[in-house]
Amino acid sequence: MTTKVLFVQGGGQDAHDWDAKLARSLEEKLGRDYSVSFPKMPNEADPNYLAWKRQICDELEVLGDGTVLVGHSIGASMVIKMLAEGAIAQKLGGVFLIAAPFMHEQDGWQWKEAELPANAADALPRGTPLYLYHGREDEEVPFSHLALYTTALPQAIVRALAGRNHQMNNDLTEVAKDIGKLTNEPS
Repeated sequence: MTTKVLFVQGGGQDAHDWDAKLARSLEEKLGRDYSVSFPKMPNEADPNYLAWKRQICDELEVLGDGTVLVGHSIGASMVIKMLAEGAIAQKLGGVFLIAAPFMHEQDGWQWKEAELPANAADALPRGTPLYLYHGREDEEVPFSHLALYTTALPQAIVRALAGRNHQMNNDLTEVAKDIGKLTNEPS
């Protein structure tokens, strides 16, 4: 049986092209028992939460229950907000967030429409594994954002990766290993 993975890109000019290297790395590391979908998000240079939310929900509706959801950067921030507000109908196989900016008026980056609700930890779907990854050498999103997420989402499994930049040096080995362990497939 093939495990379906939806990879949600980050935002910014040509972000889909940049993140294609991450999606390829994940696909290569996971192997043939996985199918990685990597759609281009609307208006990537100026992301809109509602437009991205609609597309992510549409993609998940096609992929169905058990899909593993992976988000990078702004895409990861949008994914966690969607989960916290109950916008995802499918039962996910796991959620893997990479280099996510913490969106919050008081502590992180300010972007009201993508702000993480204060009750996010309690609002997330019960039983859905949540993993957070952040490179210590991230030049885009401060490494301190990982600590903000760790406080806000204490149930998350956290991976602080030494020597990794915002693009994880285009190597998602750790993410693939965790997905493999979670889905009981070799990776």
